Amino acid sequence: MSGIEVKMRKRINGKFEKVGAISKKTAVTVMEANLDLQEQYWLPYLVGNLPGTILKTMDNRYYR
Repeated sequence: MSGIEVKMRKRINGKFEKVGAISKKTAVTVMEANLDLQEQYWLPYLVGNLPGTILKTMDNRYYR
């Protein structure tokens, strides 16, 4: 895992925690999480890459 990947994972996870997206029930959209453009580009790469990280619902909502 590269340094930039670790940094982006922490930034995105922090934003999901801040808005309370910690379970499938509380998952949020990219806009609700207030992700910037760079974070949005990284999101597909980080989803489901490692256990216990960012997950995606069937209706395109995300949670940590």
